[in-house]
Amino acid sequence: MSEALYLPETLTRADVDALPGVAVVEFGTNGCGHCQAAQPLISEVVADYPQVRRIKVEDGSGRKLGRSFRVKMWPTLVFIRGGQEVARLVRPTRASDIEEAFDAATRQG
Repeated sequence: MSEALYLPETLTRADVDALPGVAVVEFGTNGCGHCQAAQPLISEVVADYPQVRRIKVEDGSGRKLGRSFRVKMWPTLVFIRGGQEVARLVRPTRASDIEEAFDAATRQG
């Protein structure tokens, strides 16, 4: 169950920008209904992309990492490849949208 929890931010923007490969930084809070509703959909798709690192960050007012990505609503999934944002999803409600974002982020070129 701890895998499903958003954890307090421990990474800086520089840390995220330096991540190797493809990563998805998922911003939300543990008490967010939209975040909880999206978890089964996100987990379903994540299982098909083992090469993508998933980092769940607890966000909130004054949290630097979320503000550096201009996160305003939860959950927000920011896909990073080589230090660059390559896709973003805000409050996803369909697995197909999540799949499309993961596919775009992992596509070379």
